[in-house]
Order: sequence, then C-alpha cells, then structure tokens
Amino acid sequence: MWLKRDLRLQDHLALHHALQEDLPVLLLYIFEPSLLKDKHYSERHWNFVKESLQHLQEQLNTHTTEILVVEDEVVFVFKTLIAHIKIHTLFSHQETGLRITYDRDIALEKFAITLKKEQPDKKFGWVEFCTNGVQRGLRNRKGWSNDWEWFMNQPQLPFQPKKGQFVDLQFLSELKKYFIVPSLETPVQSSFQPGGTHNGLRYLDSFLRGRYREYNAHISKPTLARKSCSRLSPYIAWGNLSVRQVWQQAKAFREIASHKRAIDGFISRLRWQAHFIQKFEMEDTMQFVSVNKGYHTLKKTRNVAHQKAWREGKTGYPLVDACMRCLVETGYLNFRMRAMTLSFFTHNLWQSWQDASPHLAQQFLDFEPGIHYPQIQMQAGETGINMLRIYNPVKNSLEHDPEGAFIKKWIPELRDVPVAYIHEPYKMSLMEQQFCNTFIGKDYPLPIVDIKKTGKQAGDILWNLKENNLVKKESYRILKRHTLADRNTFD
Repeated sequence: MWLKRDLRLQDHLALHHALQEDLPVLLLYIFEPSLLKDKHYSERHWNFVKESLQHLQEQLNTHTTEILVVEDEVVFVFKTLIAHIKIHTLFSHQETGLRITYDRDIALEKFAITLKKEQPDKKFGWVEFCTNGVQRGLRNRKGWSNDWEWFMNQPQLPFQPKKGQFVDLQFLSELKKYFIVPSLETPVQSSFQPGGTHNGLRYLDSFLRGRYREYNAHISKPTLARKSCSRLSPYIAWGNLSVRQVWQQAKAFREIASHKRAIDGFISRLRWQAHFIQKFEMEDTMQFVSVNKGYHTLKKTRNVAHQKAWREGKTGYPLVDACMRCLVETGYLNFRMRAMTLSFFTHNLWQSWQDASPHLAQQFLDFEPGIHYPQIQMQAGETGINMLRIYNPVKNSLEHDPEGAFIKKWIPELRDVPVAYIHEPYKMSLMEQQFCNTFIGKDYPLPIVDIKKTGKQAGDILWNLKENNLVKKESYRILKRHTLADRNTFD
C-alpha cells in the first residue's frame, strides 16, 4: 500500500481494498528527492508530512507494524523491493498532482510493464483508486456533480484489519537495511498547524462546536477568518482527512446547527474544492500556461525588484505586505487575501502569474496543485470565463481591517501610525511622521507603484483581450468542457 497525499487510515479507499486481499500488507511512504527539491515545496510541507507519519506510526503500534518510510526515487524503491520480496499487487490512490508526479507514475507503470515481460516471476499488478471523488479520464462534466455527490454519500470505510494482516516489525527491520531511512523528527516549536489526523479532527470538532457561526461574516477578514474559517485545508490537502469524512460530519451537524446558512457556506466550498481539482485533473497544462490559449500572447516584462518587494512584504501597501509576511510566518491566509495579493502581483505589478506560483506554493501549508493553478489563473484574469477582479488593496484594507489590527501585527514598523493613516501611511505629512516616529521611505517603504494607474492599465488590457476571437473561442471550449455540462452546480 503506497501512501502519497492520503496520510490516514480511516475512509481510505485504496487501503480498504488492500486489506481485502488474503496476503500480508506492507505500508510504504517514499520521500522522493525530486519532490523534496521541487520549487513548489518547502520544509514546512515535509514537516507536516513527517508529523502525519508519526501519528500513523503511533496508530499502527497496536497492529505490530509500521509504515516503511524510505527516501529515494520511486522506481528505484520498487526495484529494490522486488529484489527482496514478492509483490503481488500495489495499491494506491490516483494523485492529481504536479506534472512531475504524473511523469513519475508513468515511469513506474512502464517499469511494471517491462518487469512483466522480462521477469514474469517478479511481476506485480497496480490498482489505483480515485481520490475524494475526482475522476481520471473525463472528457466533460456531464453527470459529474451527481457522481461526486453519490461518492460523498457512500458509507465511510472503517480501518478494520484482521490480526496479523500486516507485515511485522521484525520483517520491516530487515527490509530497512536496503534503504535510506529518513528521520521523522520535526521542530518542537512551530508557527504552523501540526500534521496528523488527530489534529485535523480536533480542528473539525472545534469548528463545528462554535467557530463556524461567523464563517460567512468573517471569511474575508484577514484576522477574524483565522478563527472563523475551518482551517481544515492542510488536513484535506495532505489527506489526513478525506473530504467525505468532513462532508458527512458537516451534513449531519447541519441538522442541529443553530446557524444553518454558515454551515451551508462551508459545505458548498467542499464541492467547489472538488470542482477545481477535477478541472486540473482534466487539463493539467495549466501548471505551465494559461488554460485559455488566447492569453498565451500576453507578455509581461519581469521586474526582479518588484517581485522581491512583493515576496518580502515591502511594497509600500500595508495590507499586501502584512499578508505576505503573515503567509511566510504561518503558512495561512484566508481566501480573499490570497486573491488580493495575487491580483496585486499580476495586475498592479504586471508580472506573470508563473513567477508568483512557486513562491506561493512554498508558503501555503495547504498547497494543493488542483486548487493552486486554477485559482491563480482565475485571479490573474487569464481564463476568459471568470469576472475580471482587480482588487484595490487600500479599499480591502479599509473594509476588512478597518482598525489596522492585522497590519500592525505583521508590520511592526507601522505600530505607532494612527489608524487614520494605517491604510495609506505614505499620505502622512512629515510632521505627522515625526509625531509617530515612523518615517515613510526609511522605516517603511514608499509605494512601489501607483495602484490606480496600474490597475486601470491592467484592466484596459485584459478587458480588450476578452474580445479577442481566440479568447472567445477558448472560453466556449473551457465552459463546454468544465462547466456547461454541470451548470446547475457551478454557475
């Protein structure tokens, strides 16, 4: 049983089927060097994975087994395994991931086919299962919504192995001699959410017990959303919880919930989550280029200084900077602030979304490729089917952080600035700067662009492009493939 981004035991489709076989089951997790150094990932992700694995190992103690955790490329791991054990069947979930993981799966499949031809005594079958109702090989969305909801309403699969069903610890100890076995130790102190199913369930429980009540009201607020949103995204992204577990618990809770509209808002976003991952599964070229080919001619000149200022939270626009610093420190931003910071990068700084993508992926603890790329392209205004949104960071600051509490928390240089100027400190006179002992251009940077001017320029260009014949043709293709067949759900 090859574990990937499905680090749980309960409601695990692939593991459930593996346990139906009348053969010993070996649980495997592989830290792949190619992924460890991939530009989308950072230490925070692998620490979350390690914490998740630690919890799984604790759960497996009572079954006198553990996960074989190794570090190497996947094909080499299986070459080593078949040299020492007989594999009858490999079980895993399909992974809607980066192109590098898809290519890795193709390489493993080719290895298995070659093995069958050249060493039939060592051949093994590979059975893959869909993840969270996302289907592989679809050409359009006809009936997809009904299929997904059917999957969500199926009974959860309990983890109920028979006694002695797993390979034992002694056997695993011998097997480890042939592999690089990485340490699962993680920092004791961390500002990130901790990994593991038990932590995911704890967040789910606290959300449904009370935090959910202000879900709709606070979802756009950079400070309040940190409490009122579920904060389940990393546990779903890394598979500590299945979407079905969350969906069913939320649906059951709705029957007794005092704030039904709030819980409905949360449940609807679980469907949207699947919608975007399904879109990426069907069209993964959006990792590299705009899904709408009409935007491939859009060229933007890279400004290294502007990109650096954006990454470091030194653009001169307090809400943008507070968001970027908060994200680096905690791995989390609410949805609206994610959209606003990306809008600033692609529209006001007029930089390519491809340049923003790796940095954001590294910072988001809940990095999920199937969410990441469709959302980035939508916010960058390069799908042709979504409303063009150019977020004004000052307007958003006034609306969603009126007292500047979020800004002052993450930008200590501005803590003494009066609320009247916290959203636009560059408007303070020299005397006012002296009164609060905060000098703009020295303690905190002046704005690196004029948002009114750059916002209008970006809007003019992108609105004109929407009238391009190829953009229109591609928009129709995208709607037909990803939306129209299921428009009742995703209008």
